[in-house]
Amino acid sequence: MAKRVVVGLSGGVDSSVAAYLLKKQGYEVIGIFMKNWHDDSVTISDECPWLDDANDAMIVAEKLDIPFQTIDFSKQYKKQIVDYMFEEYKQGRTPNPDVLCNREIKFSVFLDTALKLKADYVATGHYCCKGEIEIGARLPDGQGKKTYQLLAGKDDNKDQSYFLCQLSQAQLAKSLFPIGELTKPEVRKIAKEQDLITAEKRDSQGLCFIGKVRLPEFLQQQLKPKTGVVIEIPESFKGYEAKMPEINHPLGHKQLLALSAPFAYKKEDGLLKGEHIGAHYFTIGQRKGLGIGGTPLPLFVIETDVKENIIYTGQGENHPGLLRAGLFVATDEIHWIRPDLALKVGETAKYKARIRYRQPLDWATLYQKEEGLYIIFDLPQKAIAKGQFVAWYDKDELVGSGVIG
Repeated sequence: MAKRVVVGLSGGVDSSVAAYLLKKQGYEVIGIFMKNWHDDSVTISDECPWLDDANDAMIVAEKLDIPFQTIDFSKQYKKQIVDYMFEEYKQGRTPNPDVLCNREIKFSVFLDTALKLKADYVATGHYCCKGEIEIGARLPDGQGKKTYQLLAGKDDNKDQSYFLCQLSQAQLAKSLFPIGELTKPEVRKIAKEQDLITAEKRDSQGLCFIGKVRLPEFLQQQLKPKTGVVIEIPESFKGYEAKMPEINHPLGHKQLLALSAPFAYKKEDGLLKGEHIGAHYFTIGQRKGLGIGGTPLPLFVIETDVKENIIYTGQGENHPGLLRAGLFVATDEIHWIRPDLALKVGETAKYKARIRYRQPLDWATLYQKEEGLYIIFDLPQKAIAKGQFVAWYDKDELVGSGVIG
């Protein structure tokens, strides 16, 4: 009997081709469209509204001759993703809803639904791959412990392993990524050959399942505007020299604390440049939305203080306030996709890491301490913000991740 796979049909070309490939490989395929959002008032209506996506997903399912249904996960999405976003921004943090959506919706609520349909696997159109290895001491019957790997997709420009950095072994065990070995042009070619309606469809942008959002309006649903001041910090700020030393490993605890901590500013450290509508609407590295001109170089947000409602800025994308040597992940926020590689207290390891999607991987040294994980990069990183996810890789394998504190 063919194994059953439930595919998350999003109405895009990637999931469409994923479903086609699985059927071609002999799986019993079921398509499900996840409806996770009802409020179109804060989305840009011509940017892939969910109704059009659902309709395209249905047409693809008909073309492939597979069962199809739409399931409403909007209550779970609001509670686990949207409410989380509001709370994070309120605290001056920068959440990544796409990572959370994969962990909490696609590979949790959706996976549970698929298992109730007697599915063996769920599948998505992510550009990543899954590997299997055996680790640990062999058992008397000659079998090792099966461990699953999350591997980067073949298409370097589209690799989406970062978005899956919070998946567990249990979730990976039940997941398939049919297009991971393909490039985007190859996927579109297959879709065109099969005359799928999504073949030339543009990739969706914005929040997972919501679409391209007007973020200030979205946040203002729950976070009220609050006028505060914008301060410009000069490049000569005295705190920068001490934070950019030459790093010689191994580092002591005081050095780890200093290198991973955000810069600390006071109003008197810079010049008053204007006002803003709420520090909780802005994030480190942001340029747009300040509405302040008259400087030789554009102003970038280098720090936000939601308690005092102050935004600190610096001129130019190379301002030293945008750069940090390291970051910290609290113990309860550390996640190892490969538990067998988890560091014990006092251990260190060298990995390549990134703090955002499509950011080039850079070498970093991980220090596991009682209170959490310190990650110190060989080269300073730009715009590290609390609430982002850092992910670390061994070659093309994503082995762990964590929420930046």
